[in-house]
Amino acid sequence: MFDSEFERSLFDLRKSKLVEIEKLGQAAYPNQFPASHSIPDVRAKWGQSQAEDLEANRAAVSVAGRIMAIRAQGKAGFATLQQGGERLQIYVRLDAVGEQGFALYKLLDLGDHIGATGYLFRTRTGELTIHVERLTFLAKAMLALPEKFHGLADVELRYRQRYVDLFTNLEAREVFVKRAKTLKALRQFFDDRGYLEVETPMMQQVAGGAAARPFTTHHNALDMDLFLRIAPELYLKRLVVGGLDRVYEINRNFRNEGVSTQHNPEFTMLEFYQAYANYHDLMDLTEELIAFVAQEVNGTTITNFGGVEIDLGKWTRLTMREAIIKWWPAFVHPAPTLGDLKSSEHFFAFFDHCIAVAKPGVRTSEQPALFLAYAIGKMVGPLHVDKVREIPWGKCVNALFEAVAESSDYNPADHLIQPTIVHEYPRVVSPLSKQKPNDPDWVERFEFYIGGFELGNAFSELNDPVEQQKRFEEQLAQRASGDDEAHQMDEDYVRALAYGLPPTAGEGIGVDRLIMLLTGSKSIRDVILFPLMRNREQGGSD
Repeated sequence: MFDSEFERSLFDLRKSKLVEIEKLGQAAYPNQFPASHSIPDVRAKWGQSQAEDLEANRAAVSVAGRIMAIRAQGKAGFATLQQGGERLQIYVRLDAVGEQGFALYKLLDLGDHIGATGYLFRTRTGELTIHVERLTFLAKAMLALPEKFHGLADVELRYRQRYVDLFTNLEAREVFVKRAKTLKALRQFFDDRGYLEVETPMMQQVAGGAAARPFTTHHNALDMDLFLRIAPELYLKRLVVGGLDRVYEINRNFRNEGVSTQHNPEFTMLEFYQAYANYHDLMDLTEELIAFVAQEVNGTTITNFGGVEIDLGKWTRLTMREAIIKWWPAFVHPAPTLGDLKSSEHFFAFFDHCIAVAKPGVRTSEQPALFLAYAIGKMVGPLHVDKVREIPWGKCVNALFEAVAESSDYNPADHLIQPTIVHEYPRVVSPLSKQKPNDPDWVERFEFYIGGFELGNAFSELNDPVEQQKRFEEQLAQRASGDDEAHQMDEDYVRALAYGLPPTAGEGIGVDRLIMLLTGSKSIRDVILFPLMRNREQGGSD
């Protein structure tokens, strides 16, 4: 409990005060306080009332809250109570609360919870205040609040002690109020459109629905190893097979991967599926959804993130190939054309041309072949030029997009900041997506980006069980060659498809990242109440 001997001595001091409070006839830990109003209620109802009105029409109130400031001057004192994210001043006089009441007041500390009953008035400075007639002790803060009550300054400590962060940093509290509003708005949007909210298993025999490393656990009663869910996708599509044409789930997912300002191993995702729709329908729906949620949470589609104003109501759409061309580094020549990125034959012909035009004495970063090898290798692992041909061309194109559009190495401040939909992905990196009818090397998939990072992934769902079986087998081959993020085979899912999945489109959206944008939070941990932290005994910092 104690981080230092000072904390222990403070605890002992406040424990002795608690004994003195009990001697005054107050319960040390009472089980209720019947307040007539919350502090936000008082502010809302009488916040604009003039002193004369309050004096002529005395308003009796009884509120509860935590003491955030306290001072005594002889036989009177002021304190500030906080409750519901708002603060209200109280005024305590010996002749109003009596000897025992004022003795209680002098035993109070910052952080204590009390009840205050009295009437409202305004001080000479115009501050709305409760003139207290009765004080009720509710709970003692046995440890001291952060110095000067400005909240926890240490970011890591804020995550570890969120319970302190929430009442000392009202800005942090507002983030989580907006988080709740975001979840409410998401549900309202889909409920109003006839979607059914469902729940799917969090422990699964096959880790499917995404390319990610899973957490493993063991079921003792069944003596079975299981995976924590990396995505609910395959179960949600089973429900569409079962006739639930529109379903959504706001779910917790777990991916045993790295931690960054945009990644947390445990995170919240919205995933939804709509029968008889395709990815174009979901592009329209996504633009409408994000604008709706922003309006519900912030009252505007304008948000500020990373010092940039972003309009969540204005969108750009690009194919992956168009995005690569648009953001190809100016110093690398030659640049590819749309045709060079169309197929395996065209891509490797462009690669061979890059090798042929290599010039001695030119910086490595400006040699197109070396740039390609570096950019692709950055995404798939260290790669020499002569090994590029061993990588599936679709993976190469996807890696180029990540390098020139997403990576901080080549990504200027204006890349993917304003809402942008990037669509048409290579089939090899999209094992659950439906192929484009006239271009089978590419699939009907899109991802959308805001603030410089991806928020959502969607596609027209592959509903051919024979093709799905083939895709899973391709993924198994990739796993055998060392790709531990490739999909596992899910025989039951293929069987479900064999009963008939109608034309369907589905999408997953990172809720934590969306909340980051709506609140201007720099790190995903700022929008997660209790992010997982390394044990202090392990040393080091998170």
